Amino acid sequence: MRIAVFGNRYQEAHIEELSTLFDLMSRHNVWVEMEESFYNYLCSVLTSPPEVNDLIKGDDFNAAIALSIGGDGTFLRTAQRVGEKEIPILGINTGHLGYLADVTVDEANDKLQNLLDGKYHVESRTMIAVTSPDAKLDLWRYALNEVAILKEDTSSMIEMEATVDDSHLATYLADGLIVSTPTGSTGYNLSVGGPIVAPSAPVWAISPVAAHSLTMRPLIVADDSVISVTTRSRSETYRISLDGRSQTLPVGTTIEMRRAPFVTRVIQRLDHRFTDTLRSKLLWGIDKR
Repeated sequence: MRIAVFGNRYQEAHIEELSTLFDLMSRHNVWVEMEESFYNYLCSVLTSPPEVNDLIKGDDFNAAIALSIGGDGTFLRTAQRVGEKEIPILGINTGHLGYLADVTVDEANDKLQNLLDGKYHVESRTMIAVTSPDAKLDLWRYALNEVAILKEDTSSMIEMEATVDDSHLATYLADGLIVSTPTGSTGYNLSVGGPIVAPSAPVWAISPVAAHSLTMRPLIVADDSVISVTTRSRSETYRISLDGRSQTLPVGTTIEMRRAPFVTRVIQRLDHRFTDTLRSKLLWGIDKR
């Protein structure tokens, strides 16, 4: 099996577990391609360098499986590196909550063995593609979690005129507007009062950030819709953020959001249930009294 490995530079508390994980891959003759920066970091903290067959320096790589070692931020970055290749990703959590990367580092060896034995299933997660008829976008134009339209550093709110499939939806007066995928519904979207959406639901959630009017509530729309937003403000600029990658745009610029032509494929254990994740990660319905 060919496995591509990505990770962050905050692994000092998990050196022993990671050494065991790389030893397991070596014993099973796994062809390992590793992100160059992650490999250099591991060489500085492990007693001996991990055995790798190749280093990933750009986007010219291929594998049957991708491992993301870190938190949800690392998983999102791995999804960006995988991109249109649609390589299934297993997230090993060495960060905090680990909603996307939900395999703990203590479970990593067992889950890797399950991978090698073919005991897993893959979920396809839709993504949002962003374009603009008015401005050049200098960032990767796809989001697995959400697209956020946000005011710059000013006390003034922004005005966002939104349409869905060329039909006027609303003019939002708020600090921002979030268009979330089901995958991202438990992130930024949830923090502003947006709904939790099952990962397989073919919908987007549109949620305002600190809306000026109580009539501006979150809304669910079909994910085959095209959402267009034109932003105006007393400031000269506003900001868009795609999974945390941001760019400043001039006011009056329109951005369009539609379903991406590819998906992110997430590896899950055979007994995984969305409702189990809600309870374990968000303490859903648990009464602590």
